Amino acid sequence: MPESDPIVERLEDQIAWYDRNSLSAQRTFKRCKVVEIIAAALIPFLTGLRFSEAVWIAGGLGVIVTAIEGVIHLSQYQQNWITYRSTCEALKHEKFAFLARASSYAAAENPRALLAERVESLVSQEHAKWAAEQQKPATSRPAQGSGGTQPSPPAAVHP
Repeated sequence: MPESDPIVERLEDQIAWYDRNSLSAQRTFKRCKVVEIIAAALIPFLTGLRFSEAVWIAGGLGVIVTAIEGVIHLSQYQQNWITYRSTCEALKHEKFAFLARASSYAAAENPRALLAERVESLVSQEHAKWAAEQQKPATSRPAQGSGGTQPSPPAAVHP
């Protein structure tokens, strides 16, 4: 593949972006979860100790656990990690199919044009999913680990 080909440059740029951002989201998610797990594990240990500061420390750790879970939910690190990795791998698949003139590229009249269309389609699909997820109200998004169900809103109280 020629170095100055704008289609190839776009493909390589997108693969690098999705790879880099997937890795970043994965690392952030895992670091947050490790801190959260350690903090949560320390709470019962501290509540069993017999010094007055233990209660305050345990309470502080509870606040940290809640805050970390809120940040993870708000920032969608795990979802971004998975989505970005999936898009990156799909782009790599297109790259290697194009290079080998395999799959739909084998019979294509213009393989470069087909590559450009497929790359842009993958990027556009991922962006549309991301935008749709950002526009959902917070109450319609499933909470982490909730199995996708949300509690019903409280019934209206009439005087």
